[in-house]
Amino acid sequence: MNPMRVSTPHEPCGLVDDEQTVAGDERGYQKPGSDGAAMVDVAVIGAGQTKYGNHALGLKGMWAEAAQHAFASVDNGIDASMVDEAFIGSIAFGGAQLGNTAALLTEHSGMRGVPVRRVENACASSGYALRDAWMAIKSGQADVVVAGGIEKMNDLTPERKRYWLGVSGDTEWERLAGLTFPGTYALMARRHFHEHDSTHDDLVHISVKNHLHGSMNQKAHIQKEVSFEKAASGFMVADPLTLYDCCPTSDGASCVVLAADHVVRQYTDTPVWINGSGAASDHLALHDRPSITQLVATQQAATQAYRQAGIEAANIDLAEVHDCFTIAELMATEDLGFAAHGHGGRFARNGEGRLNEGSVTVNPSGGLKSKGHPLGSTGTGQVVEVFQQLRQEVLGGRQVRDAEVGLTHNVGGSGATCAVHVFGRERT
Repeated sequence: MNPMRVSTPHEPCGLVDDEQTVAGDERGYQKPGSDGAAMVDVAVIGAGQTKYGNHALGLKGMWAEAAQHAFASVDNGIDASMVDEAFIGSIAFGGAQLGNTAALLTEHSGMRGVPVRRVENACASSGYALRDAWMAIKSGQADVVVAGGIEKMNDLTPERKRYWLGVSGDTEWERLAGLTFPGTYALMARRHFHEHDSTHDDLVHISVKNHLHGSMNQKAHIQKEVSFEKAASGFMVADPLTLYDCCPTSDGASCVVLAADHVVRQYTDTPVWINGSGAASDHLALHDRPSITQLVATQQAATQAYRQAGIEAANIDLAEVHDCFTIAELMATEDLGFAAHGHGGRFARNGEGRLNEGSVTVNPSGGLKSKGHPLGSTGTGQVVEVFQQLRQEVLGGRQVRDAEVGLTHNVGGSGATCAVHVFGRERT
């Protein structure tokens, strides 16, 4: 769809100064190893997930199902015994199996004995699990690595859910003062409306779009379209955010299998290459940030990932972005460079993110808003969608035409952590 081209370093909002850019280069592993050898390229060779929603299955059953789907999707077959390392993202919502989560889960998917660890970085846990898996192969220490995520959220009372959803924010100054995550993102939305040409109607356009995409996704938690009028008049959660601006709490698991370039062809002739990986962090509390209408961690992570892949935002055909709230998607389109800073409302209003209608398809899966948000599973769940899209395997009318380059954007909490990955049908 968008021709690949090597570009000058892309800076989505011009906030990344020279010192930060240099640090980004080092964190992004663009240079050869200390011994002078070129680093290994990494591809996704398999990906699978459970349906998101309310699950009868527990942690063990959900993980076993996601891993089974991932292994089964490897074209030439793969056995769990071939896995060298595994990384599983999870918050351990509700405190269930808080210790040794990863060992328990790999035991129930045939990977007993594999070195495994749980990765916790709030809602970005499995985005960082993917990055850790990518690093393990990139460094030459492993050939085949599993990255995944899981969360069981719906066996708690609403009060307990709110507590566990809040633990990823600043406990001392935000949570203890009564600020919830809907309240946090409501502050961002109100400030964006104040500073820029955006309104709640723009958020409604995002909600309607993602419900449309999700209605065609058999793995989505909410599979129904919503009219503009209904989404605009939803029950108020935190002014200006209504029910239709908020993602659901979901159960689910996702799993992806990565391989080094020198073994990829043993497993598949249609790999999806990870051409760029970026990550960054920022202040946890909103009051410490110079601006609450942009996420600097997203901007820095995107800059790293774009530079590694040798592309610009204009080259992205589809993006799975972290829309825990509709304002989060609006800000992401700006921070990732799809729209200029302050123009995210106009981007949504003009239908730029709709399936096969705009410059880039945003959240063809339905996003967190419709597909669902099982916290630890979300990051690698985004990868499942991009993997299937780039291999032209998506059913139900959601296939992005001529997709060559995809992106995942996974945010922790209100933006203190972020992982961005760029994927391609071709290796760059």
